[in-house]
Amino acid sequence: MSSPSGTTTETLPAPQQSARLGTVLIVIVTAYLMVGVDSTVVNVALPDIQQDLGFSRTGLSWVLNAYTLAFGGLLLLGGRVGDIVGRRRTLTTGVLLFAGSSLLGGLATDSAWLLAARALQGVGAALTAPSTLALITTNFPEGPRRHHALGIYTSMAGIGASIGLVIGGMLTSWASWRWALLINVPIGIGVALALPRFVTETPRHAGRFDAAGALTGTAGMSSLVYAFIRVSEEGWSDTQALLGFSTAAALLAGFTLVESRAAQPILPLRLFSDRNRAGGYAGVLLLPAGMFGAFYFLTLISQQVLDYSPLRAGFAFLPMTLVLFTTVRFVPRLLARAGAKPVLLTGMALLVTAAAWLWRLQPGDGYAAGLLGPLLLMGIGVGLSFMPLNATILARIEPHEAGAASGLLQTLQWLGGTVGLSVLVTVFGTATRHASGTPSEILVHGAARAFGVGALIGLTALLVSAFVITGPHRQAVQDGPTHTD
Repeated sequence: MSSPSGTTTETLPAPQQSARLGTVLIVIVTAYLMVGVDSTVVNVALPDIQQDLGFSRTGLSWVLNAYTLAFGGLLLLGGRVGDIVGRRRTLTTGVLLFAGSSLLGGLATDSAWLLAARALQGVGAALTAPSTLALITTNFPEGPRRHHALGIYTSMAGIGASIGLVIGGMLTSWASWRWALLINVPIGIGVALALPRFVTETPRHAGRFDAAGALTGTAGMSSLVYAFIRVSEEGWSDTQALLGFSTAAALLAGFTLVESRAAQPILPLRLFSDRNRAGGYAGVLLLPAGMFGAFYFLTLISQQVLDYSPLRAGFAFLPMTLVLFTTVRFVPRLLARAGAKPVLLTGMALLVTAAAWLWRLQPGDGYAAGLLGPLLLMGIGVGLSFMPLNATILARIEPHEAGAASGLLQTLQWLGGTVGLSVLVTVFGTATRHASGTPSEILVHGAARAFGVGALIGLTALLVSAFVITGPHRQAVQDGPTHTD
């Protein structure tokens, strides 16, 4: 039985209630981990995918971009669907679509098939992610149980991408790159069967879908990424690249116009009116722009330069995962003592330092000399950066806007990573188009140039945060919403 608000009010003995809530948390967190893990689980499989399906080195980035573009571009619309038709129903649909498209991707016989499946996975992820957090708030009562559940959820969200690198390495080495996708099928089916049994549905809210905004925004970002990838392969004079940039400009201008006039916009522009929130959104957009590219190129370097197996390449990222997990456990305490801005600037500075370190990478550098230090700095930097950004964006927000604010946060994070990766791949392609040397030397040369641009992007994020976001605001961080609905 549930209350009108959707909060579970079952009268069960304490042990049974605790066991039930534990099952609910496992189901919801598993659904969310599928989304986070799949953003990177194919990374270490990229060389095998390239060999089997005939991708070019720059075109290979579309295996990642097809997923993140659809995910980020439709994330706000996915949240709106959950509001209107119910979060549990939306989550179930998203998980089943995600599992089905994973099956299609695992069976792919050519590059176009795989990219279509990855894009469909992104659609499923866009329906899945927004509903998970809302279902925690409606299934867990106020107080310690909800705080515990939110703590676990936040930790899993922070390390999901890192876990994906390790899992992808295991599956690719022990079986095939296809299992990095096929593993989602039994997990997705299990989650879909468990949801109606254990998880309480949320109430539905009347509203409209901003289909025009979703279509123009997603198409505009896709055109922009396509144009950058064309430049990486053909140069800045390529006709299709120039047409892509023009189309992207027109579509994104149309998106802004649609959102300014929509009664229920998918992206409420008023959220940018607050200075601190606008600075936080800029950071959320810029930071992943350098990070996603780092994961992409480090994966290629570990296997094609250091000659690591996919399994060893996955475990090469384990130090970053461990320090990230350790760091996020201490961040709430740091936020309470120092406020968001000092913690955020420290994390961003470490990320810039890591990218600058990788900028100096040489073909003869081994793992310990060239990669381990930057990976450790990235783990600490990510752990210190994203929670303060989230706190800054959600501090002092009106309750009725909390859902839109957090949805926009997730959207900008994924779109920033996608566009950033396409920019860094363009830098890589331009740097290596006429380069001479062995394949390993050319790869490291191009990747180092990309890392340099990634450092500049991170530095931009650092400067924006330093000069736009004001003060530590310790109390504002503590008083901001702890969840979204």
